[in-house]
Amino acid sequence: MSKLNEDILFLIFKEFQEDSISLFSFLMVNRLWCETVIPILWRNPWCYNDINYSIKSSLFIIISHYIFNDIKEFITNQTIQLPSGSNQSLLFDYFSYCKSINVNIINSIISIGSHLDYNQFSMQQKFYSLLIRKCPELKYLDIRSIKPQTFYFPEAKDRLESLCELKCDTSIDSSYFYGLLPFCQYIQKLIIINIDSKPNHGIVKLIEAQKNLKHFEWEDDIRNSHLTKDPSEEVFRALTKKADSLNHLIIYFRCIGGFESALPQEILSKFYKLKTLVFDDLRPFTEEQLEQLRIQVYRDLEIVNLEWCGFDVITKIIENSGGCIKKILFRDNNKFRCLTFYEDSLNFIRKVYENCPLIEYLTITLSLSKKHFDEFEKLLKICQNLKSLLITIDNLYAIETDKEILEYGKIFLETLNRSAPINLQEIRFYDDFKFSLENLEEFLEKWRGRSAISILTSDSIYEGENYKKLINKYQRYGVIKDFEHNLNDYEIHYPFKF
Repeated sequence: MSKLNEDILFLIFKEFQEDSISLFSFLMVNRLWCETVIPILWRNPWCYNDINYSIKSSLFIIISHYIFNDIKEFITNQTIQLPSGSNQSLLFDYFSYCKSINVNIINSIISIGSHLDYNQFSMQQKFYSLLIRKCPELKYLDIRSIKPQTFYFPEAKDRLESLCELKCDTSIDSSYFYGLLPFCQYIQKLIIINIDSKPNHGIVKLIEAQKNLKHFEWEDDIRNSHLTKDPSEEVFRALTKKADSLNHLIIYFRCIGGFESALPQEILSKFYKLKTLVFDDLRPFTEEQLEQLRIQVYRDLEIVNLEWCGFDVITKIIENSGGCIKKILFRDNNKFRCLTFYEDSLNFIRKVYENCPLIEYLTITLSLSKKHFDEFEKLLKICQNLKSLLITIDNLYAIETDKEILEYGKIFLETLNRSAPINLQEIRFYDDFKFSLENLEEFLEKWRGRSAISILTSDSIYEGENYKKLINKYQRYGVIKDFEHNLNDYEIHYPFKF
């Protein structure tokens, strides 16, 4: 029975594997909980965003414990400062649970012991050698900021053969990737940060060597206006050869070099198995590429995130999908096309409720008209899985009075009360929507008995004392889960991204 309880606890705790705060609290309950949580917490101990690893001396204590005996003489000679207790036994063999290496974070932890580059590099070599021996299998590797020769150990080959996820940047010397080729051929998730203006042929060869690549991310982080050749072009051409296995394509174009999109035309037509399609900016796309997106059929598509995209493109993708879409993040590039916006936005709403019965997360653009609100209400009634809504308003060049804006806010809240699906838990909107104190209180009162609602907005009106009292009141009642206001565009969009 106790074994069954431990197994059940393990399954429950795995659901919190990215939530370090909860995992740390579980450690304190009792011995069984602690023993069950430790393997989950240490599977990828470098991944927690709420931990400042550069000041975590507790992690340095654990690292120094492991390498204390191996480098005792070295430490003495180099006067490296180790914390007290480094030579004492640990309660767990923590690194035997570890399946990941994050070079940048580990290096920042090791730097606590010494500020000298030579000392740090020597300790890094000792630690990586030990970690490679300890890891039963290596699943995740982040080699940004890597130094040459870091993983040239006899045991590295066997560990790297099990690698599933690799994160790197284009500044790493090509020879390093050539060294990975013989035994890193089953990477499933590859994330590349583009920080170098020159093509990286080693990364190209690494992509070509993969036999089961399912997830690919590319993020430009170049600020160079004098490029002679886009460094991503060869990478994307190599990627087209992986169409039979690739399910997730995520591209963040931020390269400033005067180029149109470097995506080969065939990349958009070959990847028919995509479940995730993300482009953060379609403005560099050629008309031929946009047309390919309009006619392309992605039957398995579940997540689509297209920013600065025309309604014609996103609507066609939705129409040609197989009815599996669960998440749509969309920022339109049509706001200046006044002649078509009204009908285009209506058509978008219709295509969503006609083709996306499973939709959970949705960005939607409304015009302040009765027809738009009628179609929006129809969407709410049909799409019963909807959990989160991001609402933007584009009423062309019409200028509403404050009274008119408050009236539309009232209509919006009444529509939600009448027709919002039971799963709806979050609403995000900009200051195009304003709610009077009376209308907001009426909405919250009618929302009682449903799941607590989170509201995120860019409007500063809610800084008023009366609004604060109202919000606090309904937070105490459990009607409001979170209410965040005065947010910028990035803050409203970011947690909604995929």
